[in-house]
Amino acid sequence: MITARAAATFEPVGRSVAAARAFVRDTLQGWGFPDIIDDAVVLTSELVTNAVVHAGTAADVLCVRADGGVRIEVSDRYPERELPVQNPGSRPGGLDREGGRGLLLCTALAAHWGVEYTSTHKKVWFRLDVDDRPAGTRSAGPALPAEALPPADSRVRVAVVQIDRSGAVSAWNDDAEHLFGYPADQVKGKPLADFAAWPHTPGTATGIAEALCLSRWEGSYGIRGADGRVIPVYASHLRVRDTEGAPSTVCLLVRDDERAVLQSPQRPSADANAGERGSADPFEVFIGSPAPDDLDGLLQRTVERARDMLDGDAAYLLLATDDETELEVRASTGLPSARQRFARVPVEAGAGRYGSARLPSVHDDLSAIPGAVPLLDDTGMRSVVTVPLKVEGRLTGSLGVAAEAPHRYGNEEALRLQFAADRIALAVESARLGELERLRRGSLSFLVEASDLLAGTLDRDQTLALMAQMTVPTLATWCAVYTIADQSSEPELSYVLHEDEDLIDGLKALLAKVDPPEPVPTPGARVWTAPAEAARAKDFRATLRDLGLTEPDRHHATASGISLATASAVGGETVVLPLVARNRVIGMLTLGKPTDDHFRQEILELAEDLSRRAALALDNSRLYSERTAISQSLQRSLLPPGMPDIPGVEVEVIYRAAGEGNEVGGDFYDVFPIRDGAYGFAIGDVCGTGPEAAAVTGLARHALRLLAREGFGGPAVLERLNAAILDEGARSRFLTLLYGELWPQQDGSALLKVVCAGHPLPLRLRQDGSVEPAADPQPLLGVMDDLELYEQTVTLDPGDVLLCVTDGVTERREGSRMLGDDGLTEVLTTCTGLTAGAVAARVLRAVERFAAEPASDDMAILAMRVPEHPQQ
Repeated sequence: MITARAAATFEPVGRSVAAARAFVRDTLQGWGFPDIIDDAVVLTSELVTNAVVHAGTAADVLCVRADGGVRIEVSDRYPERELPVQNPGSRPGGLDREGGRGLLLCTALAAHWGVEYTSTHKKVWFRLDVDDRPAGTRSAGPALPAEALPPADSRVRVAVVQIDRSGAVSAWNDDAEHLFGYPADQVKGKPLADFAAWPHTPGTATGIAEALCLSRWEGSYGIRGADGRVIPVYASHLRVRDTEGAPSTVCLLVRDDERAVLQSPQRPSADANAGERGSADPFEVFIGSPAPDDLDGLLQRTVERARDMLDGDAAYLLLATDDETELEVRASTGLPSARQRFARVPVEAGAGRYGSARLPSVHDDLSAIPGAVPLLDDTGMRSVVTVPLKVEGRLTGSLGVAAEAPHRYGNEEALRLQFAADRIALAVESARLGELERLRRGSLSFLVEASDLLAGTLDRDQTLALMAQMTVPTLATWCAVYTIADQSSEPELSYVLHEDEDLIDGLKALLAKVDPPEPVPTPGARVWTAPAEAARAKDFRATLRDLGLTEPDRHHATASGISLATASAVGGETVVLPLVARNRVIGMLTLGKPTDDHFRQEILELAEDLSRRAALALDNSRLYSERTAISQSLQRSLLPPGMPDIPGVEVEVIYRAAGEGNEVGGDFYDVFPIRDGAYGFAIGDVCGTGPEAAAVTGLARHALRLLAREGFGGPAVLERLNAAILDEGARSRFLTLLYGELWPQQDGSALLKVVCAGHPLPLRLRQDGSVEPAADPQPLLGVMDDLELYEQTVTLDPGDVLLCVTDGVTERREGSRMLGDDGLTEVLTTCTGLTAGAVAARVLRAVERFAAEPASDDMAILAMRVPEHPQQ
């Protein structure tokens, strides 16, 4: 019965023979048949040589595992090539002959062999028998000399940690206390996740909570010790249940360099269904079954299998960016992964290894070529073999295995590793594309939400806050925004945010002492090392003070604490993205990671998209603020500079302009001195609202003052103003205007001369509560050239009130109802005895309460009152 199959095809080139040998060796080793590997490799080598060298065709190699042995088939695609006819009793080939030795070897080494023909292939097969394994033996290895045994401490400590169904620690043995520094009472009842440094990216891989719920799990991660350091461990998890049926997980942990104590021997799955599924997947032969269903799990399994396959001390896997210009570290074992994860190296630049990333490469001794493999600097690794991962001829990644001893690897190991890389390249690329698709969908949602938020405000400070809050902690651990007022200005630190609010002040103080990054308009993220260098310098000085190597200062404790926290906060990778809007650099967005962390390429691309949107929003807020300031300044110039103090007369004005951000609209007012004892007042309404109406407002108010002070009477003033409005041509507007002149009298009354040109009539409130119009209606301005206007004289007795309003008051609506002249008269009758200010306020309150909706028209209220008892 067939229990496993493995197949591969080799091109008709010389190096395919070595690759075929490695394929057969790896397959049989994985199936647990080391005793027949040498015979199988020799036979395969001769048969593949016949196919790819002598026959000149591709060779198909098929390995079939069945009860009692292994059958290996080598097929070429030259079926018309005949076997040499031999005489009876002659040997199939001589030892010195170039061809025919494969069949001779099959006769000598194989238990069975044969040749089969089809219309397209010629196949030579042989079978090697294997002995039954001793009963009860699950796996065994050969006897090794002492120097070849895995290293370990004099006493191997195995931490036994039990996790209850909630994920909290329920048992913690003495070895665990010794390895990690925590006493049992300090960790019991706390989640294991509080101490574990789990090696995966959130949202894209199995987390520790999921791993603890699996029936069995084995692999590497880290435990944060009591001293804050991360201790790499190798773990074996087993899910069990107690007598009451409650599940828990037993975790056995050893130091990662002592993994041999716990690590299970590699064996591919050999279930009976393999024959039903057909040929075994070469990918699963290398990775094992079941294969991880997420990218990070797959990559981690890959580096662990590659390291074990070549008996290395470390392994790492890098994935290429879309343009194949850089490689990004995505998984490693035996290396300080926290320091390396997501680090990027160029594909073609630099000496040695990465200059040949597209081909297999072997370094016998890295100490002879410093910097040849940047990822292995200061790691103690001496020899390394690296191979590319390629899909359809395109570089998708690089896989490397390293050892602490020199001269460990040669071409044979490179070919074995390359063959393994070829098996997993397509699966890795497929998983990577799936992850990218998920990330891009999430990125689109993120950018849509960010665009909506940024478009929803034109306030500069709020825009800066939104920029930082959208990046922290989604894209980075901390963020700083620099702004540039103009091309001659230096960048200014405008906003700082850290995911830990307690670190914001220290981070802000540190960045304030560092020269800001250069405002380079080149798109994309660039690394900025100044914050990390400054933090390390402060940390170093604090350490010297702690050791007594420098003079202490009185702020020693506080400064030391801040520097340590700050160094941890900004000690990782820091990148700067320019904020470019309308072809000008208006600032920089700075993103940072904590100690030893790096940014993913996808995160940097997302940050670049965000920076473009944020830059435009920030520049829009700047333009809006500038134009609003200009508009408000111009509008304020249209309002009277102040109200004069008129002896014996109370004057109160309330003005409301319709529309957001408008201080002046089509309605206007003015009260001004003309000459000694004489004062002018006006209230008007220009047809329309907004800037056009405000322009006519300015013309009218300044013309009134100028003409009145030149000695013209009311009718003459309005006639000349009418001519000036008509001279504006297409920019002219209709204007209703109530203009008057006021003379306080010695007897406590006030004499008024008024002209009402198309404006709502002024109302006079007497002390007895009666209300009457104080003028007659006359034609409005800006319509006819020739106006015949006249003025009317009104005397306000002590206690009388003159109320002047624009049509925004009388035309206040609620559905089909309108306040009107009658409604205003009714409100005014209730104002007997009130001051001018109280009268104006009551009228405004009545207008606002008349309708629920905000007023849609400009509104001006001018109230003048002669007190009953004028102050002496």
